[in-house]
Amino acid sequence: MKTKRLNEAVFLSLLQKVLPTKTKDTHLATTIYEGVAKEINLLKSLESFEKFCETGALPDLEPGTLAELKSELIGKFGEENIAIIPEEDGVGVAVEIALPDRTVNTRVKVDPEVANAAEEVKPPLVPFPIALPDDPELVWVLGRREDLSPDEAARALAKIEEEFWLTKNGQALLKDRVERTFAEFIANVPATALADSGLKRHYKEPEPLKTLRLLPKSAGRV
Repeated sequence: MKTKRLNEAVFLSLLQKVLPTKTKDTHLATTIYEGVAKEINLLKSLESFEKFCETGALPDLEPGTLAELKSELIGKFGEENIAIIPEEDGVGVAVEIALPDRTVNTRVKVDPEVANAAEEVKPPLVPFPIALPDDPELVWVLGRREDLSPDEAARALAKIEEEFWLTKNGQALLKDRVERTFAEFIANVPATALADSGLKRHYKEPEPLKTLRLLPKSAGRV
């Protein structure tokens, strides 16, 4: 019998189940759970970025491109922990990520061909309308990869939301008394957190709702 690998979601579920049986201090149990969840999220983000450094690339060193890279890294690791320095020869960007227990130094290549090729192989996005159970009339139109089923996209979105509130950005929002709502989550979650799971914040700009009005019947019309 082949044993399946224990993924993060299953591990956290087991941890949440076991902790209350080992300590009656609910505050301690919650603190341990949130601490472990943060570490898992941090390691996943680091692993994802290191994979991008190995196989991906930036298209150029334009200010907008660098600002987008920095914004994505800040969303994952915190603004005070990120430093990016473009190389003088223009073929790469040095990145420093200061973690609680170590500092990671890596490099992102600059190669328009690699960056364009990565864009070309991505499956197209399709509309992904969702509604919350407590407000079914409010529809959020997101985007999902065409090869991702609606159920898979919904599960991925729920997991991203749960992990977001455990990130530094999520915790900072909660400390600022921002409500833990889907609206706040979708407005503040980094685009890369959604993109890594095949999702997009907005599929397209919504058009004004059109109300259909029936034409009055013409008098004497047969």
